[in-house]
Amino acid sequence: MRHIVALDVGTTTVRCHIIDENANTVSSSAEKVELICSKRGYSEIDPDYFWNVIVKTVKDTLDGSGLDPKSFTCFGISTQRGTFSCWNLLTGSHYHKFITWKDLRADSLVKEWNRSLIIKGLRIGAYILYLLTRSNRFLAGSVWKFMNTQISLRLLWVLQHVQGLREAMMNGSVAFGDVNCWLLYKLTGKHIIDASSASATGLFDPFTMKWAAWAINILKIPLHIFPKIVDTAANFGVTPKHIFGVEIPIYCCMADQSASLFGSGCFNPGDMKITMGTGTFVNVNSGAKAHASVSGLYPLVGWRIESELVYVVEGASNDTGILIEWGKTLEIYKDVAEISDLANSVEDSDGVYFIPAFTGLQAPINNNTAAAGFLGLKPTTKKAHIVRSLLESLVFRTLLLFDSFRSETNFTFNKARIDGGVSRNDFIMQLLADVTGLEIERPANIEMSIFGVAICAGLYCGIWKNKEELQNLRKVEKIFKPNKDSQLRYKNTITEWKRAVDRFINWY
Repeated sequence: MRHIVALDVGTTTVRCHIIDENANTVSSSAEKVELICSKRGYSEIDPDYFWNVIVKTVKDTLDGSGLDPKSFTCFGISTQRGTFSCWNLLTGSHYHKFITWKDLRADSLVKEWNRSLIIKGLRIGAYILYLLTRSNRFLAGSVWKFMNTQISLRLLWVLQHVQGLREAMMNGSVAFGDVNCWLLYKLTGKHIIDASSASATGLFDPFTMKWAAWAINILKIPLHIFPKIVDTAANFGVTPKHIFGVEIPIYCCMADQSASLFGSGCFNPGDMKITMGTGTFVNVNSGAKAHASVSGLYPLVGWRIESELVYVVEGASNDTGILIEWGKTLEIYKDVAEISDLANSVEDSDGVYFIPAFTGLQAPINNNTAAAGFLGLKPTTKKAHIVRSLLESLVFRTLLLFDSFRSETNFTFNKARIDGGVSRNDFIMQLLADVTGLEIERPANIEMSIFGVAICAGLYCGIWKNKEELQNLRKVEKIFKPNKDSQLRYKNTITEWKRAVDRFINWY
């Protein structure tokens, strides 16, 4: 029996699984990641601490498996996107901590650049070129703007504030990279990044599949600090024996949402998956073409494997699982398991609405200054109403993203494959099916990023022959079918929730 070692390096948790040829997990470990929030809007991870957590997780999984190390056929890596650092290529020492995708320190730069004459001129120029050429690339450029979740302006902030960094760049020893790039460097010594991770930086042009020289030039970032872009599945090298105790060929390195899409079996254009974890990510396989959005949906690379290039269009909401945990810390409920029962103990939210905007509201509202909060509290409001409004808000927020996909693409959607920790909540899953009209398909294994890189690495090294075999590996636990009566009942509630959203935008 051959086995695959799959590592998922997330924002709050590092997980490692060993998966056999039947796609069963035979050993697993997980470790929490401690974020450093030293100032308002800051979200960092100490690199040395991060590395120790990753090594411990992998070694615990390998040691706990009791398997012959010779059976470890390949290694696959899934990583969070948009989290980056700069380090010395020769020594490996970091110039600053990892700055995560949730960090808001560059918010003033984002606003300043988006209002600048340079960006306005670029948008106008792109629109004129779109009218002349009808190229999707220029249509996307006509509404393009910087975002906090992109690395671009956080990297510029680092260059402006980290003492000695610009000087160090002059001797060519500085490497920039996200977690994907950094792990490949730590394990192989190479300064490379896979196409799916590169596409999420905000400094990559998905239409040319190269670093966006125009963006890098206007920000005055030296091009030589950027890693080489490589395929998602390839022979990256082997894990050094002195790190994990065994040499394992690394055959896949992929951004987490792309890995989740791959693991969900969304191999055809129009296939949709929804991840509800720390944040909510709605991803649709858009085939061989990058999608040009006018509402804030983002064109990404799903994966590039030899001659196969698959694009993805994504809509995201940053605050999902974190809101569930927030309610727990306030002791509104004791544990996550009881919240479905609490929500179902009342017929509705009694006119209470919650706006899930701890980090603003992303597409299609695109308002970073929105605030989170409740509206409509009254003397009759019970704890169950508050819980129900909190859960409903996560569904309504996902509905906004889904409506954008329906209006911007030509795909017909009948079902969505779901994953992430929040997908275990039956109340949210059923309501999501009701308001979207989709069948919501929940797998037996919700760790879809782990599963995705495992089967991608296994496919590359020949454990499985084709994607038809991969589809048969995925096990569905439950399908939530839409209830039309519920959909009609919620029509007015959704309208009122949107009115509440209007009250909370532009708060800060």
